[in-house]
Amino acid sequence: RPAAGPARFTDRQIVRGFLAVAFGAEYATGTTDRIRRFDGPVRVLVDAAGAPPDLAAARTATVEAVVAEIGRGVQHLDIATTHDRADANLTILIVRRRAFAATVTAVFGPDRASTILRRLAPDCVSGFSRDEAFRIRQAAVILVADTSDFAFRDCTIEETLQALGPINDTTLPWTMFNDAVRTGRFGRYDRYLLGLLYHPRMRPGMPRREAEAIARAALPDVRAFVDAGRSTPAR
Repeated sequence: RPAAGPARFTDRQIVRGFLAVAFGAEYATGTTDRIRRFDGPVRVLVDAAGAPPDLAAARTATVEAVVAEIGRGVQHLDIATTHDRADANLTILIVRRRAFAATVTAVFGPDRASTILRRLAPDCVSGFSRDEAFRIRQAAVILVADTSDFAFRDCTIEETLQALGPINDTTLPWTMFNDAVRTGRFGRYDRYLLGLLYHPRMRPGMPRREAEAIARAALPDVRAFVDAGRSTPAR
């Protein structure tokens, strides 16, 4: 469970969290000192072919609901599910637990998969590829279907958010990006962080100092949207 957050997060708390997750990476593969994010619409393909038949429909519905929730909660992020594989730039694979390791290896390659699987025994994992301008081009999330409903939803939220760019972990107590925190929801603090990352003034490839200045300048807009409980219209 998350620590009880303050009634109002300070600018410093929000910017600190943003910088913590937007730079660096839990599993670093290359340069991690630049902003990484999609620079256009995100279309999510949900593939439950590897899930147990009795769980496939329910797990797919959970993922679709989470994607819609993220889309409503981040003002300038255009994200939605698609059934067109050619249109998808984020693929979410739902698999049986016994097939998880093999799927991670197939998607991320044996070297990277070995590191992930050796360091922890996850129920979910995400990653992305980017171009030279640090724009995310393709992302993937792998989720174990045969776990509890709560654990599945929690994993879906955390890994989908990380696939959007903030791929580093933090010890801050109010965020899904802390591995010790399990909330099963897309909370207010994380909406601030994603709102900053996808604000129009925040661009892929920005170094830390420039991104920090933009985050401070954009924060009033992000606060206004999140604190008002607004949501973006359905796409």
